[in-house]
Amino acid sequence: MNTPYQTVFLLDVDNTLLDNDHVERDLRAHLSHEFGTKQAEDYWGIFENLRQEMGYADYLGALQRYRLEHPHHPHILRMSSFLIGYPFQERLYLGALEVIHRLRQLGPCVILSDGDVVFQPHKIERSGILEAVGGHALIYIHKEQELDDVERRYPAQHYVLVDDKLRILTAVKAIWGERLTTVFPRQGHYALDLQAIAGYPSADLSIERIGDLLEMNLEDLGQASKS
Repeated sequence: MNTPYQTVFLLDVDNTLLDNDHVERDLRAHLSHEFGTKQAEDYWGIFENLRQEMGYADYLGALQRYRLEHPHHPHILRMSSFLIGYPFQERLYLGALEVIHRLRQLGPCVILSDGDVVFQPHKIERSGILEAVGGHALIYIHKEQELDDVERRYPAQHYVLVDDKLRILTAVKAIWGERLTTVFPRQGHYALDLQAIAGYPSADLSIERIGDLLEMNLEDLGQASKS
């Protein structure tokens, strides 16, 4: 086993470092404008069904399934060009890359994300996030179920997890306990859904936006965990 780091910082992507709600709004507007309301609604219906089935958003997978269900609507496949060419770097939250730079002075920064095997890595690379973390990225189907693999790849005495989903923070905290400091940026529709977060305990640290970490003494994060 590798020598453990003192602290490893685990960072989510969607609505944590990157405004994925904005990306989805742009895609919805593009689909409706280019292909019409009916075909856009068909695509989003497939997308939501696939998200429920897989547990993560799969834009390209939904497009593949749309093709199977609508073989005579090939023009909507041009949506793939919109997704692949999307300027994800313009959707980074203010201060996101600066936060990564600061954290890397204290320990390794590792992307810990859910997602498909094509589009999610593309998004992370095209946005500039992958370069910012020095190429350290883990993408799972259900990341909260893969903590043994995370520990094997990045052994540490302490972890700091930054994620917009309080459900994820709670699940990982239940396993790692005091070895984990949870940071909850209240960004995006999951974090702002009061009904969705009502059943979970508070994170060790809640912030309004990812850039707020730049105003804090980040060295304290490793000791901020609640008992």
